Amino acid sequence: MSVSKIIQIAGTAIPVRGNDIDTDQIIPARYMRTVTFEGLGKHAFNDLRFDENGKSKKHPFNEEKYKGASILIVNKNFGCGSSREHAPQALKDWGIRALIGESFAEIFAGNCEMNGMPTAIVDEENVKLLQEMIEKNPKELLNINFEGKKITFNDTEIEFTMPESTRKNFIEGIWDTTGQLVSGLDETRHLAKKLPYISGFKKI
Repeated sequence: MSVSKIIQIAGTAIPVRGNDIDTDQIIPARYMRTVTFEGLGKHAFNDLRFDENGKSKKHPFNEEKYKGASILIVNKNFGCGSSREHAPQALKDWGIRALIGESFAEIFAGNCEMNGMPTAIVDEENVKLLQEMIEKNPKELLNINFEGKKITFNDTEIEFTMPESTRKNFIEGIWDTTGQLVSGLDETRHLAKKLPYISGFKKI
């Protein structure tokens, strides 16, 4: 069952420079003591944005000119480190809907997919072009098209890559496995009753 097709994402962007930005930098572990993911956005990049006294440091996520940005532009090996799902959840809660970068840690990219946040891969030269362009003109609109595998702004067109299975999941709207299970709950119950290794099945 198709849940939510993601054919293209358009919006302004925010550049965060640096290689090997890990999940602890994206969301420090002390903010993971929560029942839900709500409110994590305000702690995204917390220790890079604030000092020990809570005073703001220079960081794109603190700059007013990037307010409302929905596309994050990063460099190499973004999201490395622990596999915490809280990292993409924090970015999503902040307002990020898609990421463009040179490369992403595999588990992080998978967690992004489960949250409906595509991770588009472009080469180093084009990441630099995008980051410099956004820093000069933060209101520039980017459009990421997943059918054509292209990022466009003004008259510029940049090709990107991502695993074909992932791209297909977004286009066909089958990235949300939990949503599919909930949408097909009756079918799930029916199948569960037939499985020989499930005993004492109760209707939920």
